[in-house]
Amino acid sequence: MDAYDEEPEARNGPDGPAGARRAGGPGTPGEDTAPEGTGPTVTGTEATGGDGARGPARRAGLAALSPRYRIVAGGALAAVAAVAAVHLGMVFLSLAPANTVSKRHAKAVEGWVYPEFEQNWKLFAPNPLQQNVAVQVRAQIRGEGGDLRTTGWTDLSAEDGAAIDGNLLPSHTQQNELRRAWDFLGTTHGTDNRPVGVRGALSEQYVRRIVVLRLRRDEGLDRAGTIERVQVRSRTVNVPPPEWSREKISTSPAYRVLPWWTVTGDETEAGAR
Repeated sequence: MDAYDEEPEARNGPDGPAGARRAGGPGTPGEDTAPEGTGPTVTGTEATGGDGARGPARRAGLAALSPRYRIVAGGALAAVAAVAAVHLGMVFLSLAPANTVSKRHAKAVEGWVYPEFEQNWKLFAPNPLQQNVAVQVRAQIRGEGGDLRTTGWTDLSAEDGAAIDGNLLPSHTQQNELRRAWDFLGTTHGTDNRPVGVRGALSEQYVRRIVVLRLRRDEGLDRAGTIERVQVRSRTVNVPPPEWSREKISTSPAYRVLPWWTVTGDETEAGAR
């Protein structure tokens, strides 16, 4: 009888009958259990450092710092978060419509926002523009024979609109020059169309130069004679409400007519070229 069958401690197992072991099976003394070409097998004792316990896991981020540096890093993050929150709050109050908080702390908000963080737009639009404003001009021209004639009204805003319509890359001049100049004049003139202060006279000169340049360039009026005087007016029409609205407003045009301006020599010659 085989010696393995006589071992009292032999047990039946998955490898065969009681006490039998397959060659190359686990636990066979003196035999290499690793597959050929895979190298030596690392035992559990070697992987855990010899005593069966795993080493401590490596820490990352703030946890890898010492307690002192954790406090410093946490304080720095808290300070950055506080400054960011204050900045966002100040910018919000400067852009939002006037309210109790923004009125009470107006000086603090302005001191924080201006001039570095100034914005030229509003977060909300409580009163959007509901009118179409067109700037028109006419001129008095003295011909070669000395006769003086007055032209009809030229709609400069309509010309800008036609140049922008269908243009994928309209110029800043086409979009804003005339409009901003007229807004500038409106804020520096009284209801009697007279300039208020030095900026009022400057706005008149600015608008006059623009309209003379446009008349010479687009209308070619300088070939018909000398432009002596120009007159500017605005034509304002309310935007009609949608069909489903019950609001009733007048869509009749309203005009603001400025007095005649004498064109100076530098505006008719070099200044307008």
